Amino acid sequence: MKKFIVGVIAVMSLAGCQKDEVPMINTTYVENFVINEHSVPIFQKKAALTTDTAKNFSIDLPKRCTVDWNNQQIVSVVPEQPIAMHRVDKGDELPKFQVNDYEFVSMNLKTAIERLLEGTKIKVIADDPVSENISGAVSSGTLADAVDLMTRLGKMYYSYDAESKEIHLFSHTKWLMKMPKDQYIVMALLDAMHGENMRNLIVNWEDMTVLFEGNYRTERDMSRMIADVGSKKYLIAWDVDVYRLYPRAENPINWMNIIPAFGDKNIKMSVPGVVGRLLVVSPEINTKTLSEFMSQQANVVLISQGTFVIPNSWQSRFDIGQCSREERLETDLTIGATGKYGPYADGSMKKIDAKIVLRTGKGELSSFNVPTTLGDNYVVIGIPTHAFVADATTTISPYAELVAFISPRLISIQSAGEAAARPGLSGNDLRAFLADDMDDSEF
Repeated sequence: MKKFIVGVIAVMSLAGCQKDEVPMINTTYVENFVINEHSVPIFQKKAALTTDTAKNFSIDLPKRCTVDWNNQQIVSVVPEQPIAMHRVDKGDELPKFQVNDYEFVSMNLKTAIERLLEGTKIKVIADDPVSENISGAVSSGTLADAVDLMTRLGKMYYSYDAESKEIHLFSHTKWLMKMPKDQYIVMALLDAMHGENMRNLIVNWEDMTVLFEGNYRTERDMSRMIADVGSKKYLIAWDVDVYRLYPRAENPINWMNIIPAFGDKNIKMSVPGVVGRLLVVSPEINTKTLSEFMSQQANVVLISQGTFVIPNSWQSRFDIGQCSREERLETDLTIGATGKYGPYADGSMKKIDAKIVLRTGKGELSSFNVPTTLGDNYVVIGIPTHAFVADATTTISPYAELVAFISPRLISIQSAGEAAARPGLSGNDLRAFLADDMDDSEF
């Protein structure tokens, strides 16, 4: 009886299964392997390369890729702070030998030092090729003074190993820059270093130091940069929003409509480039009002946002891809800027005399020379999205374009007391600052 009951239950279970639809599993057989959606995926082996997300990692991006448009100040004041640069790989101290009446004429640097050290057990080893011939004389001084002089003439560095009694000569060295605690000054120094195409920077944001390598040209440029930050007392910052526009109609954006929308007094200047055009506009046109205007004709997508800062008269760049909100075609684009703040033309008016350059990996796309007063904004228009398309065909509308809103502002470096008295300037205080500043002798 038990066997009969079990048999009936088994038949009922089978009948129930037959009523349900059995899911079909697509199965493929490849070299005796069964492959279906339940299989473990098999990927091609890739080379040992750093992933893009790890390569693009940067601690300063949260500081760089955010703009508070609601609290932007066109002139802000930060306290003056010291900046110092020190060599890291100096080695041991040289013996306290005295050098008198040593002369060298058109002599290879390595040979000149070897002749100086004749009679000692110190060897000279060139870690890098020595090509400079030097001429000079040491009337009196220590061995360290003499070797310092000769290596500087030969545009090389040295370090001494006391244990092996060896002087090593090399063309590149390591430097540690002790930066101030103010974020704007740090950003300006880093951006200026990026503008000089220095990429091997290791930044310690806890103790505010930067470790980098360089040659004599790097040392000269960095020393000049530190002197400029200390003497010129100004930093120029640019806040940037970058948009892509998708026109709703099969027509390009009609930018002439911006004049009746805001009034001709708010469109101060129009600067044509090889590609695109730069409009200098009044504060009436900001990110909010510009977005509202563009939205009347197109779907607007914010691609990137960020800030970059430079010492007065230096150059830097804003990499769209670093602060991109999405993986976009335009992430290869960089916005470069060179700027100087001071009297313009006959000196009766003060301007930020800037050059804005758009570049991709293929080279310069366009550039604009823009002398503007504080408070003006820039709107770059007419950069076709198809300029960033590599394939012969694309689904992107031929009328899609890139628009950049760029807002320059000034950061004044003053003594601690002055900075505490006026951290930000507006209204009558701003007008007084600009009037007093015209008398600065540095310009």
